[in-house]
Amino acid sequence: MEKKEKIPFTMHVDLEAFIPATEEEKAYMVQMRKSSTFFRDGVKRLLKNKVATVSLIVIVLITLASLILPAVWPYSYEDMLGVQPGKPVDNSYNNLSPFKYGTTEQARIAAGEKIFPHVFGTDASGRDYFIRVVYGTRISLAVGFFASIIVLIIGLTVGSIAGYCGGTVDLVIMRIVDIIYSLPDMLMVILLASVMKMTLGPVIEGTVLEKIGSNIISLFVVFGVLYWVSMSRLIRGQILSLREQEYVLASTAAGAKGGWIIRKHLLPNSISVIIISTALQIPNAIFTESYLSFLGLGVNAPMPSLGSLASDALNGISSYPYRMIIPAIVISLIVLSLNLFGDGLRDAFDPKLRN
Repeated sequence: MEKKEKIPFTMHVDLEAFIPATEEEKAYMVQMRKSSTFFRDGVKRLLKNKVATVSLIVIVLITLASLILPAVWPYSYEDMLGVQPGKPVDNSYNNLSPFKYGTTEQARIAAGEKIFPHVFGTDASGRDYFIRVVYGTRISLAVGFFASIIVLIIGLTVGSIAGYCGGTVDLVIMRIVDIIYSLPDMLMVILLASVMKMTLGPVIEGTVLEKIGSNIISLFVVFGVLYWVSMSRLIRGQILSLREQEYVLASTAAGAKGGWIIRKHLLPNSISVIIISTALQIPNAIFTESYLSFLGLGVNAPMPSLGSLASDALNGISSYPYRMIIPAIVISLIVLSLNLFGDGLRDAFDPKLRN
């Protein structure tokens, strides 16, 4: 079709403007993009962050190792290798250096038998140190994860109520938060852990919780009492900024209840802050558990944690310094990886930080 010359200053409609576009013109004008979601976009940005990706791989590897290795390792974390029923105690298993063997194992090796080595040696009681470090890593990760879940639930609930209700409710809750903030953190943690250790023992005796131990339960109580305030403040700030949005006002005008608005509108739009705060709370919980275990207020013996292993290593630090170094390196690696991964989550999911 021959294109007609356009007449200037004419009042006639240009019919060529209404001719359907060709496929080439459509491809040029419209660049199609696959539909995506907030979570999928955040994951893509997270995977582009090499530091956060490497940190995530390290965390996954450490977690898998702490879960799988105890099931296949030939030694148990509580077995004293030199102690056998009806026989005298063999002290040659105590304080073995890495890849060394006791007298009985040396005799079995001389007879042609293969013995699995003690990779990190043994402790003062003749227990394999490697599996104790692995099991201690599992305990520390479990305590950090569940403590963060407790902090998330309490902080999410209190912060949402304070931010949405406002007024007197917000004033009372924030004054309670200020009081908890004013308490000396470490002193209150030690006092609470000491008191709970004595009071919980008789209560849980003979129950399923006795296997967990009074010290771990007291740790969860400490986190539930003291460490939710930061999370609640963050959630409250987000709710305060979102509750005046048009979709919230429309839901209120339509007769929606406060709980429904919080669940369906306010919390989903605060999900980035929730994810980031929870991820950064886990290393804090692990560090708190480690120093409480170091002070003897952590997990119950003979169950190990990284902090209790470091505390036990103090007695022989001049002769066996690697026993202190190994759990310290594992704690540092876990906390550093979780912090870097949390920073990557913040960069990926926080809309305010997007380029």
